[in-house]
Amino acid sequence: MAEQTRNIFISHVHKDDQGLADLKALLKRNGMEVRDSSITSEKPNDATSDDYINSQILGPRIDRAGCVVVYITPETKDSEWVDWEIERARRKDKRIVGVWEHGESGCEIPEALNMYGDACVGWNANRIIDAINGDCSRFEGQDGTQYPERPIKRHPC
Repeated sequence: MAEQTRNIFISHVHKDDQGLADLKALLKRNGMEVRDSSITSEKPNDATSDDYINSQILGPRIDRAGCVVVYITPETKDSEWVDWEIERARRKDKRIVGVWEHGESGCEIPEALNMYGDACVGWNANRIIDAINGDCSRFEGQDGTQYPERPIKRHPC
């Protein structure tokens, strides 16, 4: 299998940094190298102004990404930063893909992901790769079952 390389931005909460490493390793083992431009504790953001962080740090990184992956954990649902990142991706017409944390069961997805997401998939390398590439638009629960009917995706004007 020929390896593909994709520029992505992984929207997450910082306590889940290890899960991002696991996700990237899973994708690499299955033929997709990702260049992740998200902020992690390994490459922290020391700015203190929310406006500066949004306009000078996060915004440009999301703009450069071909896809925004939302790493879904119990804390993701309540993160204002994750919501902002999803909204930015929507405004820039980026593909938005939710990926359930490995082994996660029973948490809710962020409302912005439910409203604007293109796909939401479980911890399955082929399905994640297909979702990032635009070949899968399923919304599924952690166990791979089809999600209930969702609102129609809104296209930014």
